[in-house]
Amino acid sequence: MSMLQAVDRADNGAYRRLAGWHGELTAFRRDLHAHPELGFEEKRTAARVVAALRAAGVDEIHEGIGKTGVVGVVHGAARSSGRMVGLRADMDALPMTEENDFAWRSCSRGLMHGCGHDGHTTMLVGAARYLAETRRFDGSAVLIFQPGEEGFAGAKAMIEDGLFERFPVESVYAMHNWPSLPAGHIGINPGPMMAAADRIEIVVHGKGGHGAHPYLAVDPVLVAAHIITAAQSIVSRNVSPVDSAVISLCAMQAGDSGAFSVIPREAKLVGTVRTFRPEVQDMVEERLARLVDSVAVAFGATASLHYQRTYPATINSPEHAEFAADVAAALVGGDKVVRELPPSMGAEDFSFMLQVRPGAYLRLGQGGSAFLHNTRYDFNDEVLPLGAALFAGLVERSLPPPADH
Repeated sequence: MSMLQAVDRADNGAYRRLAGWHGELTAFRRDLHAHPELGFEEKRTAARVVAALRAAGVDEIHEGIGKTGVVGVVHGAARSSGRMVGLRADMDALPMTEENDFAWRSCSRGLMHGCGHDGHTTMLVGAARYLAETRRFDGSAVLIFQPGEEGFAGAKAMIEDGLFERFPVESVYAMHNWPSLPAGHIGINPGPMMAAADRIEIVVHGKGGHGAHPYLAVDPVLVAAHIITAAQSIVSRNVSPVDSAVISLCAMQAGDSGAFSVIPREAKLVGTVRTFRPEVQDMVEERLARLVDSVAVAFGATASLHYQRTYPATINSPEHAEFAADVAAALVGGDKVVRELPPSMGAEDFSFMLQVRPGAYLRLGQGGSAFLHNTRYDFNDEVLPLGAALFAGLVERSLPPPADH
């Protein structure tokens, strides 16, 4: 069954029009995929977006917001409401080496669109073209093409660059492809969608020495091992079972692998903490700091914790999540909308936008491909018209035209 047959609903005029542009959208997406760029380096990507927005007849195009961000504005046939709604797509790629062998694989060694931002950008470009051609709404659609989502806090950079002062949207929406959902399905949650992401670095200071005489040294590797084990008790014995938290110590650096009999004087641990509630986040930071210090002291060493809060939790406004779910249901049918999708412990810097404006973050099912951040991942081009129609529907239903239009 084709995607068009699957989306066989009365309210699919936007989808049918966008499906007619499927070939163009696919070519655009694959061009972006072949030319990935890291956060705040998306110069070619931004230029392609600007050219597409100009060709679509978008009313305003603003470049260089948050370094390489682009904002397009489409005015409705009526503007009497004075209202604005924002739609956001991320543009950046990842520092990964792609292992696919299709014609549109990455041309840049060590860079890859391994998370589908090429697809997100294409869907918003498609929505821009549709909205500029039809203009069946009262107000303005603000199309936000964001740089630097993958660890660079590009959303925060755009906000600090005056995004919402210059474009005072009343609500803002974003979506992310989700290989775990079948193509044509849409998921959302009326509260938490993604966790807060914190970076932790623990440095253990001991006393170096000879591996044959450990009693003359203070072994930081041993101390680090005990910290790794003890840290797991913070979640299991301090976080309520109805809450969620993850502490992962993912890398350890100590000594020289060629010096098999040398006890180093220092060991470093790097990892991440994921939480949803600020109270849990505060507790984990406080307990981890005390644990690191106490374990080190017990072994005659010292240790320090650097705790960096990078991305806050992505929390949907219940009202806007319900509205977005209704828009999705009108497009694909209620049976294909998961209204209480379990939250992910991954993180997303759209969270910064949701701290400033109410809105919602959705998952667009794409089925069957390798999961996100996999070297064989690719965006499913079949869902491009559907994602673009969902973006457009959020604007049209948020800003209905006057009765006489």
